[in-house]
Amino acid sequence: MTRLILLDADRADGSTTPKPRFPDELIASLRAGGAVIFPTDTLYGLGVDPRSETGLDRLFAAKGRDRGKPIPLLLSEGGQVGRWTRHVPPAASRLMGRFWPGALTLVLPADPGVHPSVTGGGDTVGLRVPDHPVPRALAALLSGAITGTSANRSGNPGAWRSAEEIVQEFTGAVDWVLWGGGAAGDARRDAVGNSPGSTVVRMIDDRPVLLREGVLPFHDIIEFLQRG
Repeated sequence: MTRLILLDADRADGSTTPKPRFPDELIASLRAGGAVIFPTDTLYGLGVDPRSETGLDRLFAAKGRDRGKPIPLLLSEGGQVGRWTRHVPPAASRLMGRFWPGALTLVLPADPGVHPSVTGGGDTVGLRVPDHPVPRALAALLSGAITGTSANRSGNPGAWRSAEEIVQEFTGAVDWVLWGGGAAGDARRDAVGNSPGSTVVRMIDDRPVLLREGVLPFHDIIEFLQRG
């Protein structure tokens, strides 16, 4: 069964409740391998505990996704980076300080303990601190991170306009849907529905390599690093 929770609009955009509270059974289910769809500052995310093999299996089944593709992680705060990567180049630290929380995903060398389903079998992991209280709170209640792949099935753009659309698409495939639309409101729905997502940058030593241009213009990143 898929359960729907309607988030208060103000709470969803962080204006009144920077630390949202969730039912105890939601967190318990995620720790046991459950799956949740939740709002972020860009797209809606499909979340599981990245340390749960059962949860990761649920994620791939829900998306119909090739296991060779890596899964980005959303962190509760920047201090969690060291749990997921074995090395943070100085330039990456500067970008975190400037653009986190925000729409920048940094691809860094993965810690050996990161599940291969997260890395796609590679040796890197994508990390981001979103500018939204819901994923940060979920991550804090798990292992400091939650998966942040977009909530859509392969071939579906996932431009959701209502909670009912998400529930219809994912009923039975996920346990929870947290809907932050409504209110805050129409502008957020437009952004969530049509956003290109976060900008993804791989750090090779101190050199940023663009993997996907998103909300954050890549030239802003380059200009910031060039200022020294």
